Amino acid sequence: MGAQTSSVEGVHVVVVGGGFGGVAAAQQLKREGLSFTLIDMRDAFHHNVGALRASVQPGFAQRTFIPYAETFGESFVQGRVERVDPQRQVVVLQGGREVTYSHLILCTGTDGPFPGKFNTVASYESAIQAYEDFVKQIQSADSVLVVGGGSTGVEMAAELKTEYPQKKVVLVHARSVLADVELLNSVRHQAKDVLVEKGVELQLGQKVCDLSGLTCNVTRKNMEVTLAKGTTLTTDLIINCSGLRVNSAAYQSSFSGSLAQNGALRVNEHLQVEALSHVYAVGDCADVKEPKTAYMAGLHAAVAVGNIVNSLSGNPLTSHRAGNVTMLLAMGRDDGVGQFNGFRLPRCLVAVAKSRDLLVWKSWKDMQQQQP
Repeated sequence: MGAQTSSVEGVHVVVVGGGFGGVAAAQQLKREGLSFTLIDMRDAFHHNVGALRASVQPGFAQRTFIPYAETFGESFVQGRVERVDPQRQVVVLQGGREVTYSHLILCTGTDGPFPGKFNTVASYESAIQAYEDFVKQIQSADSVLVVGGGSTGVEMAAELKTEYPQKKVVLVHARSVLADVELLNSVRHQAKDVLVEKGVELQLGQKVCDLSGLTCNVTRKNMEVTLAKGTTLTTDLIINCSGLRVNSAAYQSSFSGSLAQNGALRVNEHLQVEALSHVYAVGDCADVKEPKTAYMAGLHAAVAVGNIVNSLSGNPLTSHRAGNVTMLLAMGRDDGVGQFNGFRLPRCLVAVAKSRDLLVWKSWKDMQQQQP
């Protein structure tokens, strides 16, 4: 159980998932003096906003992993959650360990291919090494093919061309317009302009044939890749930035009646899972129609923890309301596009606000640790 002494007898909150939403929830529970356990399969928080920079820049990965135990002590448990037992109110970890809860906050996020995502059981050292090894793969490639032109693919292509301008970088995207559909059209077109300026070759309205049969993340000279319209490309390295999905493995068997079609949990305006007033969903695993960003996960966490406190004290619950879209895309360390509260921002402003250091400093501050 957690190291905190609960101010309310019998209250113990379990937070499943130590991403941006999970860490924000744990920090607020700590401030409230409530007993809690934060569970994650890694032993360090991953500032995955910086994952793509860590893929191209040697030494950057160390800045993107922050050990949980130094911040949360015995209130952190490393393990993979296999299932939740809502009748007994326990979370069951791989290996059989059980953690009892009075309230549950699910922050399991999304899953997808490395390097954009790193959802695997790993130590701090092995996680950093995985990115350092990948940097070497990129350095040994003369040409790189990025598959997928959502936000991750756009940022990946920009990082590659910024760090290694001499390399050939091709981006293949099934749609004719890049980046997230929630963004303003003008911002999405701006993202395309930046990539073209940097020298990225775009193959829009195209799909890679048999992506599952291709070798990704390993440099092999002159691999042939066929596109759906018959075009053949030759590349040394393939990076898959497509196929993000809600990470529902921890709860799908227990809360199958509350699942949306994409695996997210249907919630009410208080972020409580349908018919389960003591279970909350935060961030990407909450079926809320808004962009899935670290910023929004933090807002969700504040609502969930606030409502646990409100429910204990008999106060009215607060609601989460989606506002206008705020999203910033780092286009390498020297450029960026994005919007704040529905208004497009100047590229130079995004570069200063996000692209230079990808807000790494903020995560170290939030975790109350000194950045190396």
